[in-house]
Amino acid sequence: MAKASNRLAVLDGNVTIRDVAAKAGVSVATVSRVLNHTGPVRQSTSERVLAVAEDLRYVPHAGARSLSMRSTNTIGVVLPDMHGEFFSEVIRGIDLMARQSGYHLLVSGSHSECAEMRAVLQVLRGRVDGLILMSPDLDPTKLIADLPYGLPVVLLNASVPEHACITIDNAGGARAVVKHLCALGHRSIAFICGPDGNVDAEERKRGYRDAMRDAGLQPDRSLEFAGHFTEESGYEAAQKIVARSPRPTAVFSSNDSMAIGALSAFSESGVRVPADIALVGFDDIPIARFLSPPLTTVKVPIAELGRSGLRLLLDSSQRTSNKPSKLETTLIVRRSCGARSDGEENSR
Repeated sequence: MAKASNRLAVLDGNVTIRDVAAKAGVSVATVSRVLNHTGPVRQSTSERVLAVAEDLRYVPHAGARSLSMRSTNTIGVVLPDMHGEFFSEVIRGIDLMARQSGYHLLVSGSHSECAEMRAVLQVLRGRVDGLILMSPDLDPTKLIADLPYGLPVVLLNASVPEHACITIDNAGGARAVVKHLCALGHRSIAFICGPDGNVDAEERKRGYRDAMRDAGLQPDRSLEFAGHFTEESGYEAAQKIVARSPRPTAVFSSNDSMAIGALSAFSESGVRVPADIALVGFDDIPIARFLSPPLTTVKVPIAELGRSGLRLLLDSSQRTSNKPSKLETTLIVRRSCGARSDGEENSR
């Protein structure tokens, strides 16, 4: 991949600073002072200029002042959160690809709040050549509508018509978990859910329910426990599972972080994993294999998700495709589910 030829141009939809000045009824110099925060300008004038710039979706090019190619050589990355191994792995994958391609990263977290996400996107306007956006808890179509016209964007874990997207086979991975647990003889399988409205969480729940029906087991909503993809919520869900009588024989946590919290709660309650209860997670974050017992989980190619996102962003021919790219998942069998495999680990 040639670095120079893959540079992304930041586009402003043919709107120029002169267009902003004409509509606002001021000089180009005044617009420049407002946008660059240099020199005195009346507050009313400044507000009018900013409103016009927003209305026209004008993007001042941060790199244009110093680079004749009108490129910042920077990619914006906006994730729901910066905490946890999952997001660290996503960033690592993007960063590896960015360094190979001659780009730097500007990374921010939205905390899954729409107002915060909009504020982050506003800060990135004109400062990046392209954007990788992950917003599984928010409607990405509304966020995209606020972006500058022509700014290359790739969505992770989302599927939006006419936009470049990369998704994960969440439902398929969940079905593989339930099928495996049923093959081990389990019939009472609890499920720790992810956040309501989260695309990944909803797809994993759908896969769990579908697989239960396929096994002839009607899904029992009382065996579905609320979670928020955090260790704390997994811990709290496991405490409720321990209190049930009869207790489920297996627990499927819709991510590894909650499985880690559940493992701690089971240990404190004297419930042995896997002797008393089987436990399975989802994601295969790096620490999963080092737990005691090592965690059976669904492997998501997390770093590859990041690499593929930037690769797609740099390849304009691929971005024109309306078909989302889907990354496959793999069941990784370790001891926490009660099934030993050769070398302690096996892919299915």
